[in-house]
Amino acid sequence: MRYFIAGTDTDSGKTLVASSLLHLASKQGSTLGVKPIASGCEQTPEGLRNGDALALMAESNVKLTYDKVNPFAFASAIAPHIAAKEVGITLNADLVTAHLKALPLDEVDFALVEGAGGWRLPLNHALRVQDKLNPQAFLSTVAIDLQLPVILVVGVKLGCLNHALLTQEAIQADGVNIAGWVANCVDPEMQVTDENLSALTALMDAPCLGVIPHLTECSSQNAAQYLDLTKLALS
Repeated sequence: MRYFIAGTDTDSGKTLVASSLLHLASKQGSTLGVKPIASGCEQTPEGLRNGDALALMAESNVKLTYDKVNPFAFASAIAPHIAAKEVGITLNADLVTAHLKALPLDEVDFALVEGAGGWRLPLNHALRVQDKLNPQAFLSTVAIDLQLPVILVVGVKLGCLNHALLTQEAIQADGVNIAGWVANCVDPEMQVTDENLSALTALMDAPCLGVIPHLTECSSQNAAQYLDLTKLALS
């Protein structure tokens, strides 16, 4: 099984959910999580390293070198297409897809490709071809080309209903199946949380894999107890 982890926006908790799902799946078989694009990386003696990518590596029992897990790493904590331009790199969907096709995603029992930002993340500045959006300029095209069902992470905070529904509409309009969604309570001050969760459950078309409360100790092991892999839609 291969899935693309998308978020309703930046800081929705994609990595927490992805690493938690890998933690669960590792009890049943082989697992691999990758994050092809990451900005906000730290310079180390081994090169640029991203905390999200390292978290996925820690919960994957199929071990790859860092450059395979996160081939496009940028130091600046800004939009990846801007960070890439700063260092003279031009990203496009075909480039990312080609890298992922070379990985053993089909050879493991459970594989996750974590996106960056939200569903329609720009990869370069060539956002339009004449009057139409250029599909090569968006990370969503990678999930489309690889036919990866999406696990959508909804960051539960003010505005999450709009963010979740617009993201769902965009994914479905692109012809991609949403296999499940996770509610991640990122805002401890969120009001009427239960009412918002009820609305999400009624409005989302895919099964809810779980609701992660705001955790005082945020770890994949702690979050995993709130998730259920068996609810993933298989189609």
